[in-house]
Amino acid sequence: MTNLPDVMENEQLTVQRAIDGDQGAMRALWTRHAPHIDVVVRRLVGNDPDLAADVAQDVWIQIFRALPSFRGDAQFGTWAHRIAVNRTLNALRRTRRTAALEVDVEDDSASVEPEADRAILAASIEDAAARLSPGARTVFLLHDVEGYTHEEIAAQLGITAGGSKSQLFKARARLRTLLAHLIDAPASRSRPNTTEHAAPLH
Repeated sequence: MTNLPDVMENEQLTVQRAIDGDQGAMRALWTRHAPHIDVVVRRLVGNDPDLAADVAQDVWIQIFRALPSFRGDAQFGTWAHRIAVNRTLNALRRTRRTAALEVDVEDDSASVEPEADRAILAASIEDAAARLSPGARTVFLLHDVEGYTHEEIAAQLGITAGGSKSQLFKARARLRTLLAHLIDAPASRSRPNTTEHAAPLH
């Protein structure tokens, strides 16, 4: 069984070698942490794989540039995760995808067509979050997934804490609408049809 302190110590040694310019150590860090960084970036970017790939590359450039400032107060993965979130938000600001954060989320629940039910039933929370507006999705992921406070989100995105709370409320309401199919469909299928055996009305 792998000893966690040994793993952490080995990673600290790998980080130190990377700081010293060891290319093999840099590759080892990338191999170990790239899958998680990719997930973080894709969640925040949404349905734009090209942008996500560009941002992920930029994140790793920044991680390696900032390595000399890594003091080891947190685990490397936690430190890199924070950089990934910050760089992704910067990229979204540059592409103006968060410019309308204070705009109300359109209530388009009626646009969910019956033929889309199968896709929604198979969707995860991450898939459903991708259906949110960019602003609502960003606030939802930062607050409910990343654990940021509304004040921290407001500072990151240039909005008010009240605006962050409003976006989160709307995001959760929209997700409840999208994910209701996941909850209600199995129950409705298992519920007996009482109308078939109902007594005739006289």
